Amino acid sequence: MDDIVDLVTRSLADDTAAEFTERVDEQAMQLRRAIEAGEFDNEAFSVGLEIELYAINAEPDPPEPDEEADDEGVAEEDLDDDLSGSGGAAWSGSLDATAEPEGGGGASLEPNGDGPSLEPDEGDPLESAGSESLDQNAGETAAESEDSFGPGEGPSLDIDPDSPLAEDEPETPEEEEAEPAVESSVEEESDEPYMDPEDWKGRLTRLPDVVFEGEANKELGLHNAEVNTEPNSFDQTGMEVQTTAVEMQTKQARQQASKHNCELVLDAMWTIPPEEGSEQYLSAHETNDGVVLADNMRQAPRYVALDNEALDHAGGSIDFDVPGHSGSFPTILFESLATSIQPHLQVPDAEAFPEYYNAAIRTLGPLLALSVNSPFLPADMYDDTDGEWLCDNTHHELRIAAFEQSVNTSENPKVRVPRDLDDTTDVVGRVVDDDLFAPFLREFLHDDERTAFEDEFWEFDHKRGTYWRWLRCVVGGAPVDGASTEKSLRIEYRPLPTQPHAKDMIGLQALTVGLIRGLVVADHPTAELPWQEARRSFYSAAQDGSEADLSWVTAEGERTADHDEIYDEIFEYARLGLAEQGVPEARIDEYLDPIEARYEAGMTPSDWKIDRVRQSLDSGDDLSTAIQSMQRDYIEASREHHSFAEWL
Repeated sequence: MDDIVDLVTRSLADDTAAEFTERVDEQAMQLRRAIEAGEFDNEAFSVGLEIELYAINAEPDPPEPDEEADDEGVAEEDLDDDLSGSGGAAWSGSLDATAEPEGGGGASLEPNGDGPSLEPDEGDPLESAGSESLDQNAGETAAESEDSFGPGEGPSLDIDPDSPLAEDEPETPEEEEAEPAVESSVEEESDEPYMDPEDWKGRLTRLPDVVFEGEANKELGLHNAEVNTEPNSFDQTGMEVQTTAVEMQTKQARQQASKHNCELVLDAMWTIPPEEGSEQYLSAHETNDGVVLADNMRQAPRYVALDNEALDHAGGSIDFDVPGHSGSFPTILFESLATSIQPHLQVPDAEAFPEYYNAAIRTLGPLLALSVNSPFLPADMYDDTDGEWLCDNTHHELRIAAFEQSVNTSENPKVRVPRDLDDTTDVVGRVVDDDLFAPFLREFLHDDERTAFEDEFWEFDHKRGTYWRWLRCVVGGAPVDGASTEKSLRIEYRPLPTQPHAKDMIGLQALTVGLIRGLVVADHPTAELPWQEARRSFYSAAQDGSEADLSWVTAEGERTADHDEIYDEIFEYARLGLAEQGVPEARIDEYLDPIEARYEAGMTPSDWKIDRVRQSLDSGDDLSTAIQSMQRDYIEASREHHSFAEWL
């Protein structure tokens, strides 16, 4: 632990910031020149996917043995861990960073009249206003470009699996610092659980490190895990491989967890609290030589440094304000309430990258509205909240607020909808200009020479790992046979929540990459939609889900808010994009039909959850019981079916 405290202290020192900034500037200049020289052009498109999960109890645990954890020893691998701890993850070896967390104490998606507003002001929708609103805190004006606001992507706090801090070195239990035990079995002399089954069923739990010896990778919280597909060419074969990888890797990770009394859940937010209670779990911490150490956060130096950086900007505590809950936390760990999926699309033509990126911004609202899945916080975080009121006023994607508010503590919010790109090299300048959070110098963690591409641009990538826009560019990556070298540019699509089934996640991956490709290949005028409208649509989707007030420009160049017109084109151009990449029609239908079915039924996972809670309330249950009953039904349905469409 002393080693971690020392590294964090060095990271937050002024001289580190100065040296780090100088190196980032030099590396950025080299990257700009390389992009302009065509060194980031490649042969073909490629795709990948990141999937985050959380763990629950698989069976009632007996009382934990009264043993003191050894706080002194820290495995060397842990000192080299990033936010996800993912080594052989998607795009491994790239300059991307995943699990990978407006203004002041954090922005809120609170409805008007009940808290900070989701909507922008009438005048300047991006004018900064402390902790007033998500939109006000975006810190950007309609007239200025992204690269004009000075300093200021897991989740995730997400660190990308390709971060240079993510080493693919499996940890061994003998070398690790002891973590909270989770997999104890019932003692031989008693066959009875120490808790009533209804009290433990579905509770959040911590994952033992042995679970991460398989396909699962570490994430911010001790209850979090992530699986990642290796990147493949975006074509028929590549999508087939992606499908198999998602299915097999999630299955393997869940099987590994099941051996240790845990179940990994495909869901966007946990709602059944751990035994000690949600707020206590998320708040528990100690301070060592001025460094805050969250008890239930992975004790990786980068996580801890980011936590302390965000806390320092926020004045020691971070506000979290959503419908039905208003409070503050002494760490950023409440970001770990949320889990997401993140499709990646590598674009081979560097000059065309802005066209793809700007089109993707316009898809954020419609795709989020189709996929919403986190309308409730853990049940014990609601104090005397009227259940019917909550069902009417909660947001369909509380993940958005949780992530934004957990780390948007500096002057320029780090989590927001990005501005349009004018030039490809702007993707480099935006990272340079972003607020500096928790810098590390490569020699803090490595003593070898810089020989590979990722070594040469190590500090730049480290900073890019905290550029948490809902859509961001990743410069560099693992080579993909027949598609790209390590010098590549890709879009990381970050706002989508984890879905109930592998089939749903594959469908959303295909919809996302197919749509972006289809819009560009057809020269669709989607980018004519004003950026402010695209941004407004995104936050409307976070608040209202399938009932969001969306904006779109049709193929004829006409503005529309009609959902049928919007989604007719969404699915049409996604099919076109997939077909353009050689995916057969039958396979396209297999990917997209489950997602299209939920639109036709007017039911998202979030709608389903809210309806279930309403039914329980109508039966006389209190809010806490209703939420937990809904969650157990969700988990059971996800075991019994193969896609969310089968629930409807």
